[in-house]
Amino acid sequence: MRAERDGHRQESAEGDDPQALTVLEQMGGISGLIYSSVPIVVFVPANSLWNLTVAIYAALGVAFLIFLIRLMRREPLQPAISGVIGVAVCAFIAHRTGDAKGFFLFGIWTTLLYAGVFVVSILVRWPLVGVIWNGVNGNGTQWRRHRRTLLAYDIATAVWAVLFGVRYLVQSFLYDNDETGGLAVARIAMGWPLTAAAALATVLLVRRAQKSEHEEEAAEELDQVSAASEGPDAEGPGGTTEPAPPAR
Repeated sequence: MRAERDGHRQESAEGDDPQALTVLEQMGGISGLIYSSVPIVVFVPANSLWNLTVAIYAALGVAFLIFLIRLMRREPLQPAISGVIGVAVCAFIAHRTGDAKGFFLFGIWTTLLYAGVFVVSILVRWPLVGVIWNGVNGNGTQWRRHRRTLLAYDIATAVWAVLFGVRYLVQSFLYDNDETGGLAVARIAMGWPLTAAAALATVLLVRRAQKSEHEEEAAEELDQVSAASEGPDAEGPGGTTEPAPPAR
């Protein structure tokens, strides 16, 4: 039984079990992050060449086309569905404001909201990366009992909070200065490349946290075994070892 637990721990540490699912994979992988940039790449030139209405329909059409491609390729649909909904909301805001830069307004405020949520989760000692990671992998909340593990999740959550905070500051500055083209560049440059980097940092931190957690559990089991072997059953009255019974 113990060997089975040790094998499971070794497997988890090496990333060969379902816990190897990364934050990046939950977001649709590299392809999903790249797909999310395509509507923006189409929207800005279409607005410059024609008008806002054409740009809106072009972005919506591309988003729906990406959804169909992922459907035919049997790829995860959740990121594609979220992408269509996101583009639709951005297009609606751009239409209501009558300005192309309105297409980016929803994303700007969303990044500020994300940054705030991640920071609050650290302050209340429930770092969001730890909650999401262990929730997806069905690990419960045992990870919160290990100080080093909790610290690793705090750092990983802080990485994402900083990422979203920087995105908000840069893009809100460009929005206030009517830099629609700059918004598109910033959205893409600070989108999937930085997200992939943050996801990689998260995976490394989580792997280290899990390894530390497994080492602590192994040390606790060893202490328990040592305490049991040195307990009262091993000694006779007065602390002396009982003699072995005579052979018959």
